[in-house]
Amino acid sequence: MFHIFSKKKFLVDYLQNFIDIHNHILPGIDDGAKNTQESIDLIRGFKEIGITNLVATPHIMHNFYPNTRETITSSLDQLTNELLANDLKDISIEAAAEHMIDDNFEELLERGEVMPMRKQYLLIEMSYLQPSINFDEATQCIMKKGFFPILAHPERYGYWHENRPKYSEYKKKGVQYQLNILSLSDYYGPEVQKMALNLLEHGFFDYIASDIHRAEQINYLKEIQIKASHLEDVLPIVHNTIKVFY
Repeated sequence: MFHIFSKKKFLVDYLQNFIDIHNHILPGIDDGAKNTQESIDLIRGFKEIGITNLVATPHIMHNFYPNTRETITSSLDQLTNELLANDLKDISIEAAAEHMIDDNFEELLERGEVMPMRKQYLLIEMSYLQPSINFDEATQCIMKKGFFPILAHPERYGYWHENRPKYSEYKKKGVQYQLNILSLSDYYGPEVQKMALNLLEHGFFDYIASDIHRAEQINYLKEIQIKASHLEDVLPIVHNTIKVFY
């Protein structure tokens, strides 16, 4: 897959022993894998590109995916049994969640019902249609509770594209940013790719992850090629993700 004479590099060649901290591989509880067979297919796809450590992050979204610690843990247990049945003993999966900042989020936070990674990193998101009204308050509450807020795929929020100071504003306030690997291609469209590369070049991202929902996304990921200069910007983020979450 690696072409020595190519001006661009296949990104997957640099993801060996990577830990993926954002994906939707747990079966039957959100818009990711519908059943354990789809979960296994996704995991085999990850394994093919050298990724065997995963943090599953199903959505917690009021009125859409009202997951709880119980539903997530139950789904993880189901998948763990299926891994053993399929002789995938070298796969390591932990469970956390991707939390929508909605009108129910702060109540969940106050009740201690959020699902952080490594006990202190909380993956959060907003709607793609409009920013969360309570985003400022929610992120401050997250930090007051002792968590580090990580905003998933900030490059995908189109309403911030015309308001770029928002990226610096929240970065200065302590919000960390997680880049979607697929955003480095045109998978989500040229505007998202353009913003991803711009934020990458200016050093905004702290972590990188797949946000994989379906097998075809892994196939797309395998074909992503980026310029050598962008690879130089991506590799420190890859290494930081491994350092913090492995």
